[in-house]
Amino acid sequence: MTTMIRERTGRSTVKPPNRQGSGWSTALMLSPTLLTLALVVGYPVLAAVRLAFVQVADQVNPQTGMLERTESFGLGNFAGIFTGESSEAFRNAFWNTTLFTVIGVTAEVVLGVAMALVMNRAIRARGLVRVSVLVPWAIPTAISGLLWRWVFESDGIANAVLHTQVVWTADDSTIFGFISAPFTTVLIADIWKTAPFIGLLVLAGLQIIPKEVYEAAKIDRAGTWATFWRITIPLVKPTLVVAVLFRILDALKMFDLPFVLVGAHKHSVETLSTLAQYEMSNVRYGPAAAYSTVLFLYIALIAFLFVKVLGADLIGRGLKESR
Repeated sequence: MTTMIRERTGRSTVKPPNRQGSGWSTALMLSPTLLTLALVVGYPVLAAVRLAFVQVADQVNPQTGMLERTESFGLGNFAGIFTGESSEAFRNAFWNTTLFTVIGVTAEVVLGVAMALVMNRAIRARGLVRVSVLVPWAIPTAISGLLWRWVFESDGIANAVLHTQVVWTADDSTIFGFISAPFTTVLIADIWKTAPFIGLLVLAGLQIIPKEVYEAAKIDRAGTWATFWRITIPLVKPTLVVAVLFRILDALKMFDLPFVLVGAHKHSVETLSTLAQYEMSNVRYGPAAAYSTVLFLYIALIAFLFVKVLGADLIGRGLKESR
């Protein structure tokens, strides 16, 4: 019957989907999630940004002689960060945060890719190797910091193995020309803990590479390095780029590992997050919010440039374009 109708009318009787109704239904289904994100993420961010512009001053009321606290809005908190007494601390924390990120993430990528290649090979006890590699990543950061603090004690394993008497968590003297002993301890602990995260994500990317590609490379007599650079790295690049981006965003807001391993107010390992925590612990919420806002903008800028330059596919655009 349907065929006869199509032959007589010359067109299909199937109605196109109601895109307007579909859009409203999609928005209705997503509304609980969007509302939750607005309350949990959006409101705290906006409140912190507003608080960053609040300046608090204690002044004596000439009429009553009482000390009164006044609030005003302005850029004084940000001016204090960049040009005031806190500018030196900010520059030091900014340098430490950036250096932590650059050196740490670079080493983690190299070690993570190596771990992924080892875990991806068909060897005996492969499951045991994977579990042992992922153990550091599964340990909580505070526990990891305490473990490495014991390692770098004055009578710890590090000095016993290296035959030195370095006070790793307290000596601010440089040992490699531009980084101090506390900086080195935090860097080693961070690389040990988070390199398996890179390895885990890269392993997932390696397992979706067709075996036929490597078989074709063998037929073409491609060497190991040629296969690695021309086949493995290009095919695993989308996964690797996303993994590196996540690690960069995590490293830029590092706080817990230096705080537990070295301690608070240590100049050589002070980061932007520790400055914000220090101001907040001293009930200076305006400057703390200003530090947090600057860090937020720094992370957002790095993420934007990373996505634009390297093309990190975070929302599956590649799948959509391939269709």
